[in-house]
Amino acid sequence: MARAPWKRQNPRKSAGKASKHLTPAQKSAAKARARRAGRRYPNLVDNMRMAAKKTSKAKKPAKKKSAKKSKRKTGKRAAKRTAKSSRKRRASAGEKDPRGGLTAAGRKAFARKQGAHLRPGVTKNESEMTPQEMRRKGSWAVRFYGRAKLPPLVDARGRPTRHALSAHAWGEPVPKTVAAARRIAAKGERLLARYHRMKGRA
Repeated sequence: MARAPWKRQNPRKSAGKASKHLTPAQKSAAKARARRAGRRYPNLVDNMRMAAKKTSKAKKPAKKKSAKKSKRKTGKRAAKRTAKSSRKRRASAGEKDPRGGLTAAGRKAFARKQGAHLRPGVTKNESEMTPQEMRRKGSWAVRFYGRAKLPPLVDARGRPTRHALSAHAWGEPVPKTVAAARRIAAKGERLLARYHRMKGRA
């Protein structure tokens, strides 16, 4: 029957070899093994078990990706992003009337995405409008051009913005100044007042 290790002589010492010390990693592993067994400190068996384990081979450093490959991948991703944004711009361009407002396709897109039932702007003369058309146009005019602080009406190059161009979709001159926008808002207030008078008489 084999004797317990603590009763045997150190084999390295009997062979005339110097004793080996555990590495910091082996010491930590021995301490962990002792804790799992409910011991406060590692004993001889723990140390022997860790010393007998072969140290794992160092992992080879990962190969660096060549600059050409990374450039190709980056270029492909950039091309995909550009193509995607181009498709969005083309779709958006087809939905927006360049003269102002939305096209029929744009109104359908809003209905599909947001459930909004948008209708074309009212471009009739005031004498030809129904009360509901007066209410619609008046509400639009006050909402767009009657607010306390107006969005920009022209860009840096003096071209009308989409906010200003929306007036064209409602049969009004495109405003380039705040005063022109306020005149459209005042007209909207008159239309709403007329609508309420007609509604009161009905």
